[in-house]
Amino acid sequence: MRTRLSATPKPAADESQARVRRKEQTRHNLMQAALTLVGHGSSFTALGIREITREAGVVPTAFYRHFKNTDELGLALVEEGGITLRRLLREARQASLPGEDMIRHSVSVFVNYLKQHHLEWRFVSSERSGGSPVLRNAIRNEITHFTNEMASDLRALNIFPALSTHTLQLICSLVVTMMVNSATDFLDVKPDQPQLEREMIDNFVKQIVMVFLGAANWQEEPTHSLSDELAGRK
Repeated sequence: MRTRLSATPKPAADESQARVRRKEQTRHNLMQAALTLVGHGSSFTALGIREITREAGVVPTAFYRHFKNTDELGLALVEEGGITLRRLLREARQASLPGEDMIRHSVSVFVNYLKQHHLEWRFVSSERSGGSPVLRNAIRNEITHFTNEMASDLRALNIFPALSTHTLQLICSLVVTMMVNSATDFLDVKPDQPQLEREMIDNFVKQIVMVFLGAANWQEEPTHSLSDELAGRK
């Protein structure tokens, strides 16, 4: 008499992991769908949930399992792109390259990231100036994160040791603002224009070098205590 072997039940852990992967994939598809629509000329602010879910290939109710509204989806896009680029730029600054080589390496990392994530940066560039207040504020916060991390790295590398933390942050804020403002210009360069891209990178590196040269010669204003101020009035 043969003994029938029962099928081994699939472990609950495997099923749980599969559900997590499906959920992550759906979230990714929704975010990518929004970016694709923006890339086709749609305004992110004007996108509807049905439009996004249709592009993602899911039912509208699936959207609410991941995001409360389109602003929350936009916040996820801003955060995801910012975290990745900040990590890459920190690695570039910590590569122990001398002076201008560190700047050029950082600019190259930035430009390559733009080309690989052009939809994300089209979205950021558009929402930074004309998006919802929620997204504009999120983008400003990301720019502040970029600034603070750059200032922290320059301090750790002992670059501009004589400058106060406040002054160093002002300098880094200027560089980061230049970087963000240049994004659209780099994105508009066509693949068959490598010479133009090289020239733009060279000019951008020179601009940052000029900022750093000015910083190296900056004279901090002397600080005055309250007692000094009172003494000066006598």
